[in-house]
Amino acid sequence: MTKKIADYEKYKKKSLMILIVLVLAWLGIGLFSLAAGSYNVPLTEILKAIVGKSEQANVNTIIYNLRLPRILTAMIGGTGLGIVGCVLQAILRNPLASSSTLGISQGASFGAAFAIIVLGAGVQGSAVSAVKFVNPFLISFYAFLGSIAVSFLILALSRFKKISAEGMILAGVALSAMFQGATTLLQFFANEVQLASVVFWAFGDLGRTGWREVIIMAVTVFVSGCYFMFSRWDYNALEVGEQTAISLGVNVNRVRIMNMLVCSITAAVIVSYLGIINFIGLVAPHIVRRFIGNNHVFLLPTSALMGGILLLVGDYIARMAITPVILPIGAITSFMGAPLFLYLLFKSGQRK
Repeated sequence: MTKKIADYEKYKKKSLMILIVLVLAWLGIGLFSLAAGSYNVPLTEILKAIVGKSEQANVNTIIYNLRLPRILTAMIGGTGLGIVGCVLQAILRNPLASSSTLGISQGASFGAAFAIIVLGAGVQGSAVSAVKFVNPFLISFYAFLGSIAVSFLILALSRFKKISAEGMILAGVALSAMFQGATTLLQFFANEVQLASVVFWAFGDLGRTGWREVIIMAVTVFVSGCYFMFSRWDYNALEVGEQTAISLGVNVNRVRIMNMLVCSITAAVIVSYLGIINFIGLVAPHIVRRFIGNNHVFLLPTSALMGGILLLVGDYIARMAITPVILPIGAITSFMGAPLFLYLLFKSGQRK
């Protein structure tokens, strides 16, 4: 017993150290990203601008109007996607669970396409070069509705048809294909400017958000994060098995439905503002799980931080690879996430 206590204390110290390192990396990469761009801003001037003591008006404009909202969007959005992915993998007991595999992203894409093509929210001018979102709020609203529609369909199947966790994943895959087909059908009837608008939205862009969107995302991620941390012991119980969790007093169906609802709302808010961001929620929990294990007391916050770090790194690559051109963040995260996931998969197979 004494050895087990000593081992746990050792594990706790190691996990806390990893958590501290990730917090510092999250903040450090965010600060470094503020300095990166076509206009070089010294770190000292950035710090002065943040505390409101910079005397250079152009620096204040660049930091507060352009870079800071974008960097905070990456930090908060990645954090939200990371922790949502971790929770979905826990409650569904499936390592492939994420907002993308459950069809939430595809639902958002359909909602955005509907707003752009049917409601004309994305067209200004008559040429592809003049593509501009006339009503970004309407696009975000319908993208949110699309995400929530997918989530509620899955929850309805779970509640009334009593499908299993595996069934929920399969339902998500089926709904994903259905909404993707519906989006393709809308694109078929769109003109070239509308089509360009839909494609541009689906690329993903961290520069669409202003301070209002940043605050909405921050509040959503903070509230949902608190709820997830409050439920951390339920996830640990589910990790052992459903029957064990039930014997420990966990209402498995209630935990699964409530957490699915919170995950869906959080992911829907993020995706509706940013567009399709792939692999962050899928890969982030797998990376930290190699070092932390399956204890959700530490796995939840570290997955959140790793998600933020991955999106920050992806945004840096997107902005600096072919400056001043900004590459689609969705494509960058896919290029980053897919090889990482394959590497983790092969390493896991070798250990077994």
